[in-house]
Amino acid sequence: MAVVTTAIIVVFSALILWPLPSSVRGWMGVGYWTALALLAQAFPVRMPRGAVVSVVTGPILAACAVGGPAAAAVVATIGTTEWREIRGRIPWYGTLYNHAEIAIPAVVAALVFQAVNGARFDATPRSLVAVGVAGLVFFVFNAGLASAVVILRDRVAPTAVLTGDLRLVAGNLLGMTPLAWLIAVVWSIEWWGVVLFALPLYSTRAAYQATVQLRDMFTQTVRALASAIDKRDPFTAHHSENVQAIAVEIGRVMRCSEAELEALEWGGLLHDIGKIGVRDDVLLKQDKLTRDERIKMNLHPVLGYDIIKPVERLQPELPIILHHHEWYNGSGYPDHLVGEAIPKLARILHVADAFEAMTAMRPYRMRPLTPEQALAELRKYAGIQFDPDVLEAFTRTDRMAGVADPGKPSTEASLPPLVARLAARARAAGHAGDHSAADAR
Repeated sequence: MAVVTTAIIVVFSALILWPLPSSVRGWMGVGYWTALALLAQAFPVRMPRGAVVSVVTGPILAACAVGGPAAAAVVATIGTTEWREIRGRIPWYGTLYNHAEIAIPAVVAALVFQAVNGARFDATPRSLVAVGVAGLVFFVFNAGLASAVVILRDRVAPTAVLTGDLRLVAGNLLGMTPLAWLIAVVWSIEWWGVVLFALPLYSTRAAYQATVQLRDMFTQTVRALASAIDKRDPFTAHHSENVQAIAVEIGRVMRCSEAELEALEWGGLLHDIGKIGVRDDVLLKQDKLTRDERIKMNLHPVLGYDIIKPVERLQPELPIILHHHEWYNGSGYPDHLVGEAIPKLARILHVADAFEAMTAMRPYRMRPLTPEQALAELRKYAGIQFDPDVLEAFTRTDRMAGVADPGKPSTEASLPPLVARLAARARAAGHAGDHSAADAR
């Protein structure tokens, strides 16, 4: 309400206080720029994290330069209408906010342009600098308003938003700013020449679409590979997808960066890919594994690491795949890492993997645990098998809302670090050859 109200005040102030300069050729010119913006906005591209990018930035910045605040207010308010809004796919309050978060930056950008260059546009280096400064101001205001609503709506860390899709949006600005100046230059010579920019605008939009499609194809390939691994065992259908979802929830609560969340997504899907090298008589065995069978099973993180290592795009996921079975007290595998030496994302995935395994049917445990029972088991091994901080973050996810929390871990986890580590190792030694219910096979 505050942003929309501010936008209404800003738009009407722009229309009343700043007359149209002659360079825009009157309200017919404003209508022309509005129509051009509508055409550019008609085919937006949705980025991986939900941000919507279009080439409408070019026409808006050009309108700011040639038409001042009044033209910028009209073009930004009307020219950014989408088919999704017309078809009712966006709630009315979302539509109002979407237009407000563009109208305010557009008017401010137009004022900045006039402050740097003057009211009348001319094809000079000074006007190019003015358009660049105005574009930067437009981006900062627009990104701030867009990020604010995403942070409040999705309860994500500001850094996750600012380092996610906004990087692509920033690239859009860098490309659109000089193009907007060229459009304005051509307009000042012959108005019809602006039509010639339809091809570069479409090409820019096609490049964004190709980028998104390429990433989607990569993700779908990874998902299909993970599904193929899961389907070797009828009990683990959708296991990797479920682990991925839980791990990302924990990552959001822990305010992981966008890059870390993406690593959790793909690492969650691929964490068990090494099981492709484990024989069925071991992988599907219902009885307790023998020592030799356990050794073979415990090699699957290393096998997964070797499989994924040649894929350059998946290098950030390698520590997750290799270390997602390390125990917090050092008794895990394959490298017996202790505490903070275990990669943070691997510690997150370990909790997600264990919870999913305990709450699903397995050949060695036909009756799944309830979420309450699984959480109690996780609590039991906090500070021994699982990172207590990660576990606490897990209890604060939406998934665990309403699940009875068995409380804090035993007093052992509250001991001084050195004493707790010695006690944990002694306890682990007492379980040599055995495994907790939380130790997902």
